[in-house]
Amino acid sequence: MKQATSSTELSARVRRIEIKAKGLSEQVFAGQYHSAFRGRGMAFSEVRSYQVGDDVRDIDWNVTARYASPFVKIFEEERELTVMLLVDLTGSSTFGTQRETKRELMGELAATLAFSAIQNNDKVGAIFFTDQIELFIPARSGRKHILYIIRELLGFEPKSRGTDLSIPLSYLHRAMRRRCTAFLISDFLHWGESYQLPLSLAARKHDLVAIRAYDRGAEELPRMGLVQLEDAESGGKCWVDTSSERTRSAYARAFQERIELSRDLCRRSGVDAVEVATGQDFTPELIKLFRRRS
Repeated sequence: MKQATSSTELSARVRRIEIKAKGLSEQVFAGQYHSAFRGRGMAFSEVRSYQVGDDVRDIDWNVTARYASPFVKIFEEERELTVMLLVDLTGSSTFGTQRETKRELMGELAATLAFSAIQNNDKVGAIFFTDQIELFIPARSGRKHILYIIRELLGFEPKSRGTDLSIPLSYLHRAMRRRCTAFLISDFLHWGESYQLPLSLAARKHDLVAIRAYDRGAEELPRMGLVQLEDAESGGKCWVDTSSERTRSAYARAFQERIELSRDLCRRSGVDAVEVATGQDFTPELIKLFRRRS
């Protein structure tokens, strides 16, 4: 009975996310996604009679000679994009102080991007990762496929809790032979210099966008006296005196240094990046990203 209730709750959550994400993709992001993430190039479509103002470089001389009248070639953007969602399921993603966890925020982000993609007839796939590949979902199109990705994202139980961002980036490089648009969605808490090479390689082959999902409650330690803290990924525990100003300052400084490192690595690797917070509307940040890329 408990499992049935859990399944019912999961279905309700998936439905709520679908309604919100689909509404955003149709009403807010319509057209912006298309211009921000372009296809592979321009493909020949047809020829038509020359009209005043047409570029003479587009004249099809073979057809023009055949009919003794000028014709021009018409080209259309070749879409057929494949979108891959690389989603962080490490232990730190379960943290949240603002009505939702980072994992729930990642689910809404992934759903919004996925529904925007299928409106443009793009295929969507997913790679769920920790310090290993937890689940690979091949890219397909259609609403049922998107709902399957969302359901797995919300209900999937990873085998590991650690982080290694080089794993999904290397897997993407091997699994996707053709260029795709990839969204790396993570809290970026455990970035290191060793990630620059896999980031650069992935960005060179694919259109890579990094989305940092964060919770403001993790940026500083609250003043709570002597408390036991547990690392959500390693499981390690330690006692910390949060009443100490020195301790809280050191924690805040170390936290900010990790975030600055992730931003710097993205800049050096040529990766577009955007940051969104739990409990807040992520629409403005995505719009900024789309407009910047357009």
